[in-house]
Order: sequence, then C-alpha cells, then structure tokens
Amino acid sequence: MKQHKVGIILNGVTGRMGTNQHLERSILAIIEQGGIKVSDDEVIMPDPILTGRNENKLKALSARYGVEKYSTDLDAVLADPDYEVFFDASSTLLRKPFVEKAVAAGKAIYCEKPTAAHVEDAVYLYRICREAGLKNGVVQDKLWLPGLRKFQMLKDQGFFGKILSVRGEFGYWVFDGKVADQPTQRPSWNYRAEDGGGMVLDMHCHWRYVIDNLFGNVKAVSCRQATHLDERIDESGNAYTCTADDAAYATFELDNGVICHFNSSWTVRVRRDDLLCMQVDGTEGSAVVGLRKCLIQPHSATPKAVWNPDVDNPVSYFDQWTEVPDACVYENAFKVQWELFLRHVVLDEPFRWTLLEGAKGVQLAERSMESNEKRAWVDVENLV
Repeated sequence: MKQHKVGIILNGVTGRMGTNQHLERSILAIIEQGGIKVSDDEVIMPDPILTGRNENKLKALSARYGVEKYSTDLDAVLADPDYEVFFDASSTLLRKPFVEKAVAAGKAIYCEKPTAAHVEDAVYLYRICREAGLKNGVVQDKLWLPGLRKFQMLKDQGFFGKILSVRGEFGYWVFDGKVADQPTQRPSWNYRAEDGGGMVLDMHCHWRYVIDNLFGNVKAVSCRQATHLDERIDESGNAYTCTADDAAYATFELDNGVICHFNSSWTVRVRRDDLLCMQVDGTEGSAVVGLRKCLIQPHSATPKAVWNPDVDNPVSYFDQWTEVPDACVYENAFKVQWELFLRHVVLDEPFRWTLLEGAKGVQLAERSMESNEKRAWVDVENLV
C-alpha cells in the first residue's frame, strides 16, 4: 500500500470548534478510517502536530486524543520540512501573523473563517499565498451539510424553476451567565468587538459563501446590527460590557435578481425546525432547508391558502411539506472539506475554496457594518 504521509500543523485547536470539528471529527476520523483512499493501493494519511500557547491545554488534548506530538514553539515546528500544511483555528485577531509565518516557511495554508478582521488583511493573506505559489484554502463547512447538499441536488434537477427569494433564520438563546444553572455556551470574546467578536463578523462570512454558492453572487447589502444584551458574565465569573453586536438583520441583493434576507441572533428562542432554516421560494417549487433536513412543496402540490382570522385555522401548514430522503451517507461537513483540501495538496486536484473566498466573506461583513452605520444600502464590489 502506497501511503502519502502529510504533516499537518494544527494551530489553536484547543478551542471548542478546533477540538471537536477539526481534530476529532476530521483529522483523527480520517486517520481512523485508514486515510483518504486514492485507489485500492494508495492512500493519503495525515500526520498531525498540535501547536498553541498553552502547554497544559496542549498536553491535556494530546492525552485525551492520543496525539503524541505537540509544541508551544511554533517557529521550530514551521522550520520542520516534515510538516507541509499549516492549519489555523486561533483567534481571528491572531490569524494574520500566524499565516504570514507559515507562508514564509513555505507551507500550504488552510484556516478557519473569518480569515481576518478587515478585508484588506484578508486579501493580503490570499495575495501572499498566491505570490508564493502556495496552495491555500478556507473552511466553508456549511456547503457540505446534508440539508444544503439536498438543496443543491434539487436545484441541479430544476425543481425550483426560477428562484425568487430566500429567507434565512439563524440563531438561538445564548445565556448571559447570570444564572448559575444556565451557564453561557459561548466564549466571552464573542461579545467584545475589541477582541474580534460580533454576529456580523462571524456569521456574514458564512452567509457570503452560502449565498454565492447556492443562490447567486451578492451585489448589495442592507443591514441593521443590534446589541440586545449589554452585559454578560465571563469565564472568571466577572460581569463585562458587551461591545459587539449579538444580532443582525440583513437583506442581500444578488446579481441574478434573487432577494435574500437573513436574521441572525444569539438572543432568539428557537421555534423552527433547526438552528438554521432557509426557505427558498421558486416559480415551480419551494424548500425549507435546514442543517440536515430539506422539506419541499412543489407547485403542483401547493394548497390554496384562505385568509380567515375569525376562526381557528384547521390547517396544519407544517404537514403540507414532504421531506427529501437521504439518498446516501453524509459525512461530517468539516471532514469532507479537509479531504478535498488534502487531495488538492497531494494530488493537485482542483480546490476553489481559496483564501480569496474567505476574503469575500470578510468583505461582506465590512459592507454590512458600513450599511448599519450609514443606515443605507451598500454595494459589494468585486474584490479582484
């Protein structure tokens, strides 16, 4: 069996997302399955090393998952030719200097989003990778979620006819930490703008690649940000002032005429099918797209709605939709993209989710913030 061993520097994966999605459910899952199958006698096998600033956290993570190699000396690891891929899941504000070091060391770059706090920095990171001739990519995991893949299948089959509009609802209630039996579910930095927090910077980077890939290219945005809870409790039990937005209400105009509206909130209680639901309406049919499920209502089976507020409605609108069945086994979305990126590195297979795509996400976040400040529509220009 021919084995392509790929040394991967996993930087900053001691956080929740880095540990669960990238280390456990992606890299270690790939190792446990025997690598990425290229052919019957050829595989790609990850060889990870954990890097970060806190040795105790790295040691605990190493022991928990059986990853033998870890280091707080990133410079020394970057100098090791056995490691050809650098992955960063650290704080957004720290990403630029980390990626600069990795580019100088000649590593292929793969990182979480947002790729930077400002679009100029995000474009800069893409350009230095391109100028150095280095393969690069950004995590855009939602594209491989089962619900979104089912939507794409329907679209490819012409189910919707002409798509008219998209209504997205995302979010849940994040506890403020003031009640002992309801501890907060997210780190405190998420609610401090000075630390890179904020709903728009976080989620509009996601909405950019979801919209661009599924519905059409974003050409303009109208956005209203809000900080609904102005005080929360941090990890040390101390109250702090929330300086970042915890909700955003945005409308996106696409170059093909489709209108998308996304409400994003960490101060909303959920009464819908999933934490993310998108209703897509087309001339020939509609779909409600969640993380894993996709429900449809074709034009031919669309019931006649009757407005009569004077009596209780006997109709259950939820029962008028049909679930799209699973036609295959859907793997973890992060893992799917990791495998595509590693095939890109080893086999030079195409990989279009570059740091330029990450920069587009940061750009949309900035234009959304500009719209909020101006209380006006803002154009989203081409980056390159």
